[in-house]
Amino acid sequence: MSEEYNVENKSGASWHLPAIIVLGLIAVGGLAFGWNASSKLDATQQQVATQVSTLKQGIEQDMSSLKDRLVQDEKTNTDLQGDLKVVTDKLKITQGQLKKARAESAAAVQDTTQKLTALDSSVHTELATKAATEDVKNVDTKVVGVRTDLDSTREDLKMARSEMGTLIARNHDEIDQLRRLGERDYVEFTIAGKNKPQKVGNLTVELKGVNEKRGQFSVAMTAEDRRLEKKNRAMNEPIFFYLSGTKIPEELVINKVGKDTISGYVSVPKANSQAATTSTSGK
Repeated sequence: MSEEYNVENKSGASWHLPAIIVLGLIAVGGLAFGWNASSKLDATQQQVATQVSTLKQGIEQDMSSLKDRLVQDEKTNTDLQGDLKVVTDKLKITQGQLKKARAESAAAVQDTTQKLTALDSSVHTELATKAATEDVKNVDTKVVGVRTDLDSTREDLKMARSEMGTLIARNHDEIDQLRRLGERDYVEFTIAGKNKPQKVGNLTVELKGVNEKRGQFSVAMTAEDRRLEKKNRAMNEPIFFYLSGTKIPEELVINKVGKDTISGYVSVPKANSQAATTSTSGK
């Protein structure tokens, strides 16, 4: 019995050692795994912290930039409101003047339409009575020429009108279009430099100042020994003045401004020119 007990005791002790070794290895592996995971977690936290810091700095910079833009937008809005007020004050036209300008524009359109209708009738009649090829070509040439004139007249009617109903030319080409209408004489000019009086037609013009950013100018005008000063006037805004013995106003229009430079024209009604000629002959 004693021998059997000893055998069983030795057998039981033989598997304890490997089990302990296995458990020890598992424990060591677990510790190594835990340490590795902890290291990775610390590295991940560090990366997240760095990214959060970078993102925070970016947001702060964006907020600063946005604040600057808001301040600039508010300033721009204030300037625009001021400009709008100036334009609004200068565009106050009486109802009677506006009604007169509209009536003249409608009359001009109606007159053009009537001329076009009459021309079409005349052209068709001429085409019907002339069968020769050469005659047809001549008529076609006339039709093209008249259509070009009508198109030009229609373009004229698209120009802005002043409170007196006159068409306002914004450049040299539009001035040439107004000359073709034959109602007024136009004297174009350019003044470079301040306080340098320049003769323009029957008027002396002197540049006093330019606000290039707002498209404004100030001038002194002398006509028949009368001096007028116009300050902070806008481009394409006619300045009307009367000469003695005339009933229709002449007008000064500045359609381009630069650094200490203005360009524009003086518009003189043909009726005024005839009145001046008659007055001179009478003397």
